[in-house]
Formats: sequence, C-alpha cells, structure tokens
Amino acid sequence: MIGSIASFSAMAIAGREVSSDFDTFEIMMYRSAIGIIIVSGLITLNGAWAQVRTQQAGNHVIRNVAHFTGQNLWFYAVTVIPLAQVFALEFTSPLWVVVLSPLILGERLTRVRALAALLGFVGILIVARPDASTLNAGIGAAAACAVFFAVTIMFTKRLTRTETISCILFYLTAIQLVLGLIAAGHDGDIALPTAQTLPYLVLIGCAGLLAHYCLTNALAIAPATVVIPMDFVRLPVIAVLGMVLYQEGLDIWVFVGALIIFAGNYMNIWVESRVARAR
Repeated sequence: MIGSIASFSAMAIAGREVSSDFDTFEIMMYRSAIGIIIVSGLITLNGAWAQVRTQQAGNHVIRNVAHFTGQNLWFYAVTVIPLAQVFALEFTSPLWVVVLSPLILGERLTRVRALAALLGFVGILIVARPDASTLNAGIGAAAACAVFFAVTIMFTKRLTRTETISCILFYLTAIQLVLGLIAAGHDGDIALPTAQTLPYLVLIGCAGLLAHYCLTNALAIAPATVVIPMDFVRLPVIAVLGMVLYQEGLDIWVFVGALIIFAGNYMNIWVESRVARAR
C-alpha cells in the first residue's frame, strides 16, 4: 500500500507539473505510450502473448473508453482545484459502483449498500459545498471522474471472469494510446516532450501502472477491510504535499467530507465481508 499511495501521489504532482505544457489528452497519450512499452515487455518476458485474446474486445473497449474519460477528467481536476479535494471526491468511486452495479452487473441493491451510497453523497456535498462561489469545472470534473472510474471497476470485474491481468493491461494501454492519439491530434498539433518534461511524463506512465499493481497485490494479500482504510491515507499525504509544494490550505471540511465517504465505503465492505464469510 505504501507503493500505491506513493504512486498515486506522484502521478498527481507530475500531472500538475506538466499541465502548462500538455493538455490532458496529450498527457494520457504519452502515459499510454510508456505503459504499452512496459506491458509489452513484461508480456514478452513471461511468454504470455497467448493470453492476449480478442473474445471480449467489446468489453475492453467500453472499459477503456470509461477509464480514458475518467482519467482525463482527473488530470484536469488536479490542475485547477486543491489536490486534497480531487482525492476526496475520487474516493466516492466505490460507492458509485454500489449505485450502478444493479444496472451493469445485475447485483442487488441492499439496504446497507443504499445507506453507503447515501453517506457518499453527503460526503460529496460537504467536500464540494455547492454554491455560486465554490462550484467550478474542477469540482465537477473530480466528481464525474469517480463515476467513470466506477464503470471501469465494474467492467474490470466482468473481464476478470475470463481474461488474465496481462490481457487486461495490454488492452488498457493499447486502446487508450489510440484514443489519446485521436484526441490529442485532432487539431494537428501535438506538443513534444522536452528535457524538462520527459521525466515527468515517464513518471506518470510508470506510476499509473505501479499504483494499480500495488493496490491489486495488496487486495490479494490482505482483506479489503484492511486495505481500504490504508488507501485513505492518500488524502492526508496529498493534502500535506499540496500545502508544501503549492501552498494549498488545509480545508477541514474536505477531511470531514472524506471521513463520511470513507465511513460509507468501509461499512459496505465490512458488511459484505461478513456476509461472504457466513456463506
């Protein structure tokens, strides 16, 4: 989890550092280009190309269009609002899974899941504190990215029933590289890396893969009821980094709202874990 927390934080900071030189589509294009080199190399070393199949191509496309959209919104949000706000609103993603899973996965919406989603909505209101002076495009982007990440999670869950991690990661980087090229190059002008920006782009590409790899392994080693509270350590960490690097104030209401969002997430995971053990 330390690797996951460090990687997500590094990606946010690197994204902000290059935001004046690249738009979000270009950042995603370079991230995917670096990612596909790494993933292809690992698949080759492990002799796993036979696992990259095309039977679930439609689900791969839907998953990666959702993730591409969410990631672009996320990169935009980290450039215009405090980093702590972005992370707090991103943490609502598991609660959107609760809301949308009956429609996409056919899962039942229980009372506990409904209460968890309600707590998440209350947390969003506290973090965003919507009024004419506080609502802006950055808040909207951060809140919307959580919805698209939730769709990504659900289609990932569907794909893991038949596909390997190697296959999922290959299509992740390949499809999003194509989407990034189309979106970044629609105007015929793609900014090229410089000696100053290339290290940040490499960091974004590596950190994006490493963050999800570390989080997946943490969930494989320890129960979600242990991993998820540790993942929320990202919030105070990024809040302190935002204060030190960008002079962002520590807003107590962001932490209050995030705590309520965390409570909804943890309650749902704790109850689901007990039900699974009982079965």
